[in-house]
Amino acid sequence: MQILDGIAVSPGIAIGEALVIDNEGFRIPEHRVERDAVDDEVKRLDNAIAVVAKEIERNRDAIALQLDDQYSAIFSAHLQMLRDPKLHREVEQLIRARRYTPEYAVSVTLRGYAKIFQESDDPYMAERAHDIFDLEKGLLRNLLGHRREELSHLTSPVVVLAHNLTPSETASLDPKFVRAFVTEIGGAGGHTAIVAKGLEIPAVVGIGKFLTDVSGGDVVIVDGETGRVILEPDKETLARYREREERHREVAVRLEALRDVLAGTGDGVRVQLMANIEFPHEVDHCLDRGADGIGLYRTEFLYLESKTEPSEEDHYRAYAEVVQAMQGRPVVIRTLDLGADKMGFAEVDMEKERNPFLGLRSIRLALRNKQLFRPQLRAILRASLLGPVKVMFPLISTLHELRQARMVLEDAKEDLHEQGVEFNREILVGMMVESPASVTMIDKFLPEVDFISIGTNDLIQYALAVDRTNPGVADLYQATDPAVLRMIDTSLKAAAKAEVEASLCGQMSGVPAYTMLLLGLGLREMSVPPSAIPEIKNICRSVTIPQCEAVAERAMTMDSAREVDLYLRDESNKTVQP
Repeated sequence: MQILDGIAVSPGIAIGEALVIDNEGFRIPEHRVERDAVDDEVKRLDNAIAVVAKEIERNRDAIALQLDDQYSAIFSAHLQMLRDPKLHREVEQLIRARRYTPEYAVSVTLRGYAKIFQESDDPYMAERAHDIFDLEKGLLRNLLGHRREELSHLTSPVVVLAHNLTPSETASLDPKFVRAFVTEIGGAGGHTAIVAKGLEIPAVVGIGKFLTDVSGGDVVIVDGETGRVILEPDKETLARYREREERHREVAVRLEALRDVLAGTGDGVRVQLMANIEFPHEVDHCLDRGADGIGLYRTEFLYLESKTEPSEEDHYRAYAEVVQAMQGRPVVIRTLDLGADKMGFAEVDMEKERNPFLGLRSIRLALRNKQLFRPQLRAILRASLLGPVKVMFPLISTLHELRQARMVLEDAKEDLHEQGVEFNREILVGMMVESPASVTMIDKFLPEVDFISIGTNDLIQYALAVDRTNPGVADLYQATDPAVLRMIDTSLKAAAKAEVEASLCGQMSGVPAYTMLLLGLGLREMSVPPSAIPEIKNICRSVTIPQCEAVAERAMTMDSAREVDLYLRDESNKTVQP
């Protein structure tokens, strides 16, 4: 058993067989073979070695004709490794003594060698690990008859293990078959993490190098609550986590009773619990959990899933589906927020984007590419006839950006008017507050918008100068850092004074331990992942505003995020009914 710790980015407990993406997604579901089948399995191994050897020889001879012997020597080295009697004995021993399938025996043995190479202080030797992985892939391709599973075409449940998953790869995961995923890199605020939460797939990222320690088919436990990943758990650990899985299900069933109950505090103060969504199909989750509306409809999926620019009709269909399905509940549509960790096909010179989080992204990219921006705004305006739609601009840092964005919106209105297309002329317009600049100038922004939404994911990284996708500084990315709390407090107080609606839609709002603090700071509308709504609603109903204000007042006097976190968790545990 091996225990690894990473960053928990999507809650839940999952137990399942590993699908290791770095070995091309081959599934190795069976570990054991029948005793009377061992000889046949060894023959399968020998046949696969023979076939791969011929493939390597062909590649070596072809390269020798085109290039010099220096390059063909690479394939000769592969051939020598493949035909090494010691390697064959080790794999055969696993088949005969432990009755492992050849696929599993090959993977376990070669990954053991690869790990030894990777841990070498000699850079040349460390590079040889790639040769080992090449051999593994070749043998698995032959042993499995070239069967390979794509992430989007899985047929049975797995836990996906990968070096990294892009947002678009994550978006293609089918929650029916992907019980959880784990990546070597990534951070708490990355878009991949956000998508995982939306899909309600438990996820842990930023584990560090571990893929050489696991083979396809190994049993893996993923704890999306604590960030713990357990490879090949012992019976006691497995039983303990199965019990936790069952408790999670029982709590979820109990909280389902709150679905049709309005969110509000114990002393009768109404709280709007909205949902964050990424895809139209998530509306079902929102309705099942009793969301008051959609507080953040991210629209990047249209770009991340496509190799061509989505048309106005593509936008309109996606928005119309959500607005109609929400049956009169408000829907806040955020305009495109491409860039940084969410690049679609939009053309950006990445050579010049040395620091993409500070580069051409979000509203800056939209204003620079009005051919992308205007069709989206037209589609949002058209969808506004179908229900209470609001439009929200992301990452506004200057008044000039806000005014430019509003001008493009007015141009879109004029286009539709001239074409005789109906829309809601009084559509409400808001902005994200997610940079220190927007907080500092909040009193200037408020008279020019109908509402604001505090986006803590970006606000944290810009306030603390921490790349939210970089595991090397993950411990510095703290939602409860006193600097961040002061910015949230400043924004909420300014909005209340100006009588402008304010919500918070970052991941912070979906963390139960922070609910009392946010209510105490004056927040009355939160937009959270749909899966978090029942628990947040339960907390709201368990507390009073004076209690929350006392908690917030105390937290605001503290000097560090760690001190605040410990205090908030303690208060939440004492106050909230399980």
